[in-house]
Amino acid sequence: MNTPRSILLGVAGLAAISLGCDPLRTTFAETEPARLLEAEQPLEPPASKPAELTIMTYNIKYGGARLLFFWECNGTRYNMERDEVLSNMAGLAAKVREVDPDILLLQEVDVAATRAAYVDEAQYLLDHTNLSYGAYASQWKADYIPSDGLGHMDSGNAILSRWPITEATRHALPLIGNQDALTQYFYLRRNVLEARIDIPGLDDFRIFGVHAAAFSTDGTKKKHIDRFKALMDEAVAEGALVVGGGDLNEIPPGSPKRENFNEDCDDQRFKGDSYVGEEDWLDGLYADYEAAVPLDVFQANPVDYFTYSGREDIFWNRKIDYLFTSGRFTSGVVHQDERTGLPTLPLSDHAPIVATLEVP
Repeated sequence: MNTPRSILLGVAGLAAISLGCDPLRTTFAETEPARLLEAEQPLEPPASKPAELTIMTYNIKYGGARLLFFWECNGTRYNMERDEVLSNMAGLAAKVREVDPDILLLQEVDVAATRAAYVDEAQYLLDHTNLSYGAYASQWKADYIPSDGLGHMDSGNAILSRWPITEATRHALPLIGNQDALTQYFYLRRNVLEARIDIPGLDDFRIFGVHAAAFSTDGTKKKHIDRFKALMDEAVAEGALVVGGGDLNEIPPGSPKRENFNEDCDDQRFKGDSYVGEEDWLDGLYADYEAAVPLDVFQANPVDYFTYSGREDIFWNRKIDYLFTSGRFTSGVVHQDERTGLPTLPLSDHAPIVATLEVP
């Protein structure tokens, strides 16, 4: 996700921040309960132990589909109309219903944002799919952002499930260290969302969803990836069956290109992504967990497993989304085009990953 790099604030607000206050309520505790959600008309969850679980991860670009926002290459949009958001969410819900996952990890979900016309996108998906239970953790929240028309903001990560979520925790991730205090106050406060799901026959089953930093130049993204793994490691040590995933904003070792991707342009506001110098940042995850798309499978045919493209007219050109487990995946597929049903290029700048988890 590309986000504004500078924010303007009035003198009174800046003074309040400098005195250690939080006038616009943008901050979070290091660890705190996440918000639990439920469909308006929840479906009865399956009562017997499943033989397998279908897990899906999807960065939905806050229901923006292929609108180009002001921080994107040649983007001009700031906020959306309600009809636009609802139309885009209908397409996303149709894709989720087609896959019919048991558990869905979501990134870039707006739940109360001027940008998305205050459509609660997590609730929309609960009410328009077979997933009845959810957890939500904000990663960008403010009563008012006085820049670029952003206004009120509440956007973050969510986990939706066919079974009830008994407990959910928001684990704070480090802030980008080389930002000035004013930018940092209004910038994204990323997190790992941990959910315990009550599935028959599984005593301790936990899901970890993450959206790592995209634009840090001080190693913050690596800290996010390492913290994500450390939280999963702790759960595994406690005997849990773990699945973790989301948008890591990092490409796998052996990727065919690490910079100068073909959606880059001369727009002075836009800075193209580079992953040079980050070649080993995912080594620990690949070493200790099974990936939905194993590294050797990816390296043998990368294009079939790419999950991101900055433009709808350019096919997926890199992989930055992942699913990992302490158990065993029996399959893992990236839903890119008509080969897997509804094409996803029109729905978001990310393609979803769908994996089948064997239930022990």
